[in-house]
Amino acid sequence: MSTNKTSDLIVIGGGPGGYVAAIRAAQLGMTVTLIESQHLGGICLNWGCIPTKALLRSSEIHHLLHNLDQFGFTAKDISFDIKKVIARSRSVASQLSKGVQHLLKKNKVTVIDGYGKLAGQGKVIVEKDGKKIDELSAKNIIIATGARARVLPGLEPDGKQVWTYKEAMVPEKMPKSLLVVGSGAIGIEFASFYRFMGAEVTVVEVLDRILPVEDEEISSFAHKAFEKQGMKILTGAKVTKLDKSAKGVKATIETPKGKEEITVENVIMAVGIVGNTENIGLEKTKVKVDRGHIVTNEWLATDEPGVYAIGDVTGPPWLAHKASHEGVICVEKIAGVKDVHPLKKLNIPGCTYCTPQVASVGLTEKAAREKGYKVKVGRFPFIGNGKAIAMGEPEGLVKTIFDEKTGELLGAHMVGAEVTEMIQGFGIAKTLETTEVELMHTIFPHPTLSEMMHESVLSAFGKAIHF
Repeated sequence: MSTNKTSDLIVIGGGPGGYVAAIRAAQLGMTVTLIESQHLGGICLNWGCIPTKALLRSSEIHHLLHNLDQFGFTAKDISFDIKKVIARSRSVASQLSKGVQHLLKKNKVTVIDGYGKLAGQGKVIVEKDGKKIDELSAKNIIIATGARARVLPGLEPDGKQVWTYKEAMVPEKMPKSLLVVGSGAIGIEFASFYRFMGAEVTVVEVLDRILPVEDEEISSFAHKAFEKQGMKILTGAKVTKLDKSAKGVKATIETPKGKEEITVENVIMAVGIVGNTENIGLEKTKVKVDRGHIVTNEWLATDEPGVYAIGDVTGPPWLAHKASHEGVICVEKIAGVKDVHPLKKLNIPGCTYCTPQVASVGLTEKAAREKGYKVKVGRFPFIGNGKAIAMGEPEGLVKTIFDEKTGELLGAHMVGAEVTEMIQGFGIAKTLETTEVELMHTIFPHPTLSEMMHESVLSAFGKAIHF
């Protein structure tokens, strides 16, 4: 039960959008009530971004242990305990979820364990186990209910042989063979984890290339790297049937070369997500839902007065940092903060934590040309960087795209070790509307991987030094 029946703000959903919005609103002097039905931190913290990174770290170590000779080491009888690998992942998620709980308490946000629904203008009812436990009111309400895995008819997960991301994070045993349907960030990260843990992995992508939101050159580089690791990748292909038996799952796949059948122990469905817009009381409001996502304006306001929506429930890109930023923008606009600015989606970095890592911000080369820009493109390979070679990570590429007329940085795209940490440099550059001049005049420390960012900029204008 809540103690505050009336608040300045009610937030429905405690994920990276909802809890950040609640904390920022409290900092701005609002009384805030947060309603969360499962885990504070949401899918990202509990069943997504964080625990998958812990799993991927374990797989990277496993891979390194089997390749110690390049660093002058030897090791025998290398093995792993999958239950301990998973336990560490779950422990990391639990630790951070408790951290979110502490932050909300510190900021005096009232947290209610329950399921929130709109119940008329400025009103929200809270249910628990299907029963109403509370009724609250607030002038402003933020919907931050997130999203769930998309399900394809005929290919529904059963949680045992056919998995969603959730089951893929907690396998009872390590499968010897695996089919991943979908090659976006989620699919490729799981493919990378299981391949490095020793499983035979096949990836099926309906589009003509993997990682389809990335720059084509980066996708192609990653594709070749994954195949070199032993992954089988089928693009322009579609899984049409899954037959389950005691022997495994037989998948029927339509490919450009004809029908193909493979049998694997498990299948991971990673074909996108859909917003959680059902059963939250939208029916009697003016809130518009388009293709499973809530429609908002640049300030995250819906067409219903006093009702806002942030994060995955509002559509792509489905990224935790996008949700958090939207939460801050939303509450600052509500509070009347003067210097709040709308979110620029082209300034949102995207990261995929496979091996090699992939990261990007801004326009791809193709998109920039289609928008009519005359572009200058710079490239710098990892093999030309001293730190990359010393790390034993010589495979990768940094690519930058500039407007030839103004020198504006239009986009940056990377594949290789630690690029998910490096991309923020270009994120800052885009936010500051940096041109090539500022980037060229910036001094990058040596020896670092970040020097490749500098060299890529220089390359775009014919000034690269080390390649």
